[in-house]
Amino acid sequence: MSFHGLLFCCPRGPALHFDQDVSRTDALQPIQDILNRIRWDPEYGDARFEIGYYDRVEDKIIVAPFSELWFSKTDHYTFQLIDEDGVDHCVPFHRVRDVYRNGERIWHRDAKHR
Repeated sequence: MSFHGLLFCCPRGPALHFDQDVSRTDALQPIQDILNRIRWDPEYGDARFEIGYYDRVEDKIIVAPFSELWFSKTDHYTFQLIDEDGVDHCVPFHRVRDVYRNGERIWHRDAKHR
């Protein structure tokens, strides 16, 4: 087993390692860790991020700017998003399919359960 691109968490060290080869790290990077790094790592988070999530009603992937998302302090499994029509959406993390940084996809999850 190769350890290239794996996630290692150290209490006082760097929390995440992101590999440029998306296909090697997809299954290993929990979406919560990626979202937390975007939110709390000022150097890494200083970029343009977008989140692609599966919308069950529209039956398609919706891509939204990360800056439009907000996270509850009490709910650690969803984020909130208000769409262009003013409708509030509560999106569970398991529906996130893609994460883009400056237009480049850095994370992807297949929709195997669909």
